[in-house]
Amino acid sequence: MKSFVTLEQMAAGAAPLHRVGFDHDAREHRAGTMRLEISAFVYVPVCLLTFLLLTTPVQSIFADWGQRWLYIAATAFGLSFSLTPLAAFLARRLRILDRPDARKLHVQATPLLGGAAVFVGFIASLLANAILAPELIALLSAAMVLFVTGVFDDWREVPAGLKLLIQLVCAAMVMLAGIVLRVLPAEWGVWGLIGNLLLTGTWIIGITNAMNFFDGMDGLAAGLGAIIAFFLGMVAFQTDQPFLGWISLAVLGSCLGFLPYNFRPGGSAVIFLGDAGSTVIGFVLACIAVYGDWAEGRPVVSLVSPVLIFWLLIFDMAHITCDRILSGKVRSFREWIEYVGKDHLHHRLADVLGSRRKAVLFIYLMGLCLGLSALVLRDSGTEDAMLLILQAAILVVLITVLERRGRPERQWNPPGRRRDGMLKTAARPPREAGPAAFHPSAAATGDGTSPRGSKAGDAVCSWATLFAFLCKIHHFIDI
Repeated sequence: MKSFVTLEQMAAGAAPLHRVGFDHDAREHRAGTMRLEISAFVYVPVCLLTFLLLTTPVQSIFADWGQRWLYIAATAFGLSFSLTPLAAFLARRLRILDRPDARKLHVQATPLLGGAAVFVGFIASLLANAILAPELIALLSAAMVLFVTGVFDDWREVPAGLKLLIQLVCAAMVMLAGIVLRVLPAEWGVWGLIGNLLLTGTWIIGITNAMNFFDGMDGLAAGLGAIIAFFLGMVAFQTDQPFLGWISLAVLGSCLGFLPYNFRPGGSAVIFLGDAGSTVIGFVLACIAVYGDWAEGRPVVSLVSPVLIFWLLIFDMAHITCDRILSGKVRSFREWIEYVGKDHLHHRLADVLGSRRKAVLFIYLMGLCLGLSALVLRDSGTEDAMLLILQAAILVVLITVLERRGRPERQWNPPGRRRDGMLKTAARPPREAGPAAFHPSAAATGDGTSPRGSKAGDAVCSWATLFAFLCKIHHFIDI
C-alpha cells in the first residue's frame, strides 16, 4: 500500500482554511489539500540524495571524475523535485492561485509558485559549481528580476506594458555583459552594432513571451523547455562549449524535476509554473542561444541551428501575430501585448486531436524532430542548413493546414455561453475532457475523442502519412 505526501500533511499543525460561504473559497481549499500523488518512498530518498549532492565531498567527487555536467543536472532535478511541494504549500497559504475563468482550462484554483522551485533548482545547481563568469552573473541577475516580477504578476497581476518594460531592462542587462548576436558584420560600423542590438532584444523578448504563451496546458511549457534545453546542451557539447552546456543542463534538470507534479498520468496538474517560471525559462534559453557560437566559421549554420530548436515558439508567435492583425482582433501595439486568446498552437491541436494531453505529446514529438535536425548540422554546410529551414517551414505550414481542415465545422455552445463568446464559470467543463467532448459528434465515443471517420481522425492519419514522407525526403537528401 502506497503512502503519499500531501500538502495537508505538510501543513500539519497549521490552522485550517475555514469556509466562509463562497464557492471560490472551497475550491481554493481543495487546491491546497489535493494529493500530490508522489509516493513517499520516492520523495524522501530524492530529498536525501539532493542533500548529499550539496555537500562538498560529493561535489569534489563529481569534479574529479570529470562529470560536472551530471552533477549540475542531478542537483537541479533534485532541488526542483524536492521543493515543488513546499512551493505549492506556500502558494496556497499566500493565496497565489490560478483561479478558473472563461479563458482558462482548469476548473479549480491551482497553486502558481511552481516556477519558484524551478528557479531555485536552476540557480542553486550553477552556484554550487562555483564557476562564475561575468556573462553568467548578468544572466542570473536579469533572471532574478524577471522571477520577482513574475511572482508579483502571479499574485497581483502586473500590467502588460510594465512587464514589457522590465523585460527590456533585463535584455539590456545581458546585452551590456556581451550577450549579443553577431549577425550583421562589424564592417557596417555603428549601424551594424545597432542592428545586432535590436535583433538581440527582439529575439530575447520574443522567445521569453512565446514560452509564456505556451504555458497554457499541463506539462507544455516545462516539457518543451526541457526539450529545448536538452538540444541546446547537446549542440553546446558538440561545439566544445561546456559552459553553455552546463547552463542548459541546469534548465533541463529543473524542468524535469517539476514535471511529475505538472504533467501527471490520468490526472490534472497540482501546481502550475506561473509567469515566474515560464518567463524565466524562456529568457534563459533565449540568452543561451544568443551567447553560443553554434558553428565556428559558418555563420549561416550557426544561426540556423538555434532557430530550428526554437522553431515551434517562433512559429506560434508569428502565427498568432499575423492572425490577430489580419482578423482585426488587435488594432494597436497596446492591444497586441494585452490580448489573451485561445488561438495558440496547442489550443488548435487540441481541437483537432480531441485531447489536451495528445496535443502536448504531439508538440513534444515535433520539438524532438526539429531538435534532431539541429544536431545533424554539425558537419553540414550552408545548403544543408537552408534545406532544413525549408523543411521546418513546410512542416508547420502543413500542420496549420491539417489543423484548420480538422476543426469541427460547427462549434456547439455549452449552456451558459453569452453572445460575446465568454463562458460563465459555472458552465466550465471538466479539465481533462478534451475540446471534442463539447461537440455533439463526440457523444458517439463517450470518451471525449472524435468518432471514427471524423475530420479530426482523418487529419491525424494524414499527418502520420505526411511525417513518414518527410522522413524519406530527409533521408534521401542525406542531411
